[in-house]
Amino acid sequence: MTISRRTLLAAGPAAGLLTACGSDTGRGDDAGAGPRLSQWYHQYGETGTEQAVERYAAAYPKAKVGVQWRPGNYDQQTAAALLTDSGPDVFEGSPTLDQIQGGQVVDLTDLLDGVRDDFHPAALTPKTYAGRIWGIPQVIDTQLLYYRKSLLSDAGVRPPDTLDALVDAAARLTTKKVKGLFLGNDGGAGVLGGTPLYAAGLRLVTDDGKVGFDDPAAARTLARLHRLYAGGSLLLGAPADWSDPSAFLQGLTAMQWSGLWALPRVQQELGDDFGVLPFPGDGPGAAAVPVGAYGAAVSARSRHRDTAKDFVKWLWIERTDYQEDFALSYGFHIPARISLAKKADRLKTGAAADAVRLTTEHGYAQPLLWTPADQTAYQDALSRIIRGGANPESELRAVVRKVSAELDRVRRKS
Repeated sequence: MTISRRTLLAAGPAAGLLTACGSDTGRGDDAGAGPRLSQWYHQYGETGTEQAVERYAAAYPKAKVGVQWRPGNYDQQTAAALLTDSGPDVFEGSPTLDQIQGGQVVDLTDLLDGVRDDFHPAALTPKTYAGRIWGIPQVIDTQLLYYRKSLLSDAGVRPPDTLDALVDAAARLTTKKVKGLFLGNDGGAGVLGGTPLYAAGLRLVTDDGKVGFDDPAAARTLARLHRLYAGGSLLLGAPADWSDPSAFLQGLTAMQWSGLWALPRVQQELGDDFGVLPFPGDGPGAAAVPVGAYGAAVSARSRHRDTAKDFVKWLWIERTDYQEDFALSYGFHIPARISLAKKADRLKTGAAADAVRLTTEHGYAQPLLWTPADQTAYQDALSRIIRGGANPESELRAVVRKVSAELDRVRRKS
């Protein structure tokens, strides 16, 4: 199974330890060759990425770095390996709260001295706990609302800038042959996650560790999503789901929620006849753009922790040429460094420049305190609200109770 960056962005935090993994890590010491480090990556579906990271590793002058490309359930493999002495020294991922609290990963805060402000704050959010940084962001992946300019113009519809305007636009753009909006084959229950809450001016978890959506505005916003589902203006049952732009390109929908990775293909087929938008704000809230992606972390069981940290600093802080290459030469992603995103030629014009601007202005990421248990409780309720028309107030009250109890649990472990 090939896991892409988009899988991480859609799925949220990793579930944790479920399976074990092989012991062929590439670790060990090679006499006369300096320390030997093992570096793990999940298996990308983007041609050339594996060869690129091997080239980066070979260029590191202070150690011999062996790259492992890990197919299968990467997050579960990594979780298991971090409990052993045969896991990686450096690994791609987003350390979980349990891994941080369990002392399984190394504090990397000092690596960002002097450059922390150059990293997009949303990219650092899911790697920050107790004011410390536990992973160095590699790239930014995001999701956006794609819209067909000509279809909106023909229908006299302006690009929607509020949730009510989105509901109205989807209805007005729906014809016998074209649906107004595609949020995924489940009506958006699986992919939207906390984005509507942020667009309503709320949060998943507050800065002081409390439930961030215990507010009547949350129920009002999620009720609007059910209106979309029940109103007949959503495309459902498309041949490919939300992460693939095929429905949008085939003219099955006038607007589609999808990932930044789809932009080059959309541009190739539609030219300038499309634009991108954030998820529109609701009420007093502002627009929202979900941000996610892996970073580089160091195992606390590494026998060469200082060398591993130095390698991470060299690759993901000092070698900005490699960082830009990794983000834009094999797929289409935004560099995690603000300065790199501003100067990258492929991100300076058109919809790509709009995507960078929208991510900078409206980007958010799930905090580390939002655990897999929280995610499951919320996603289940969201599905019942959107698809089944369940009462948003009662569903959210139950979620608030579960999330509050989970936040109490993780605070006791601190």
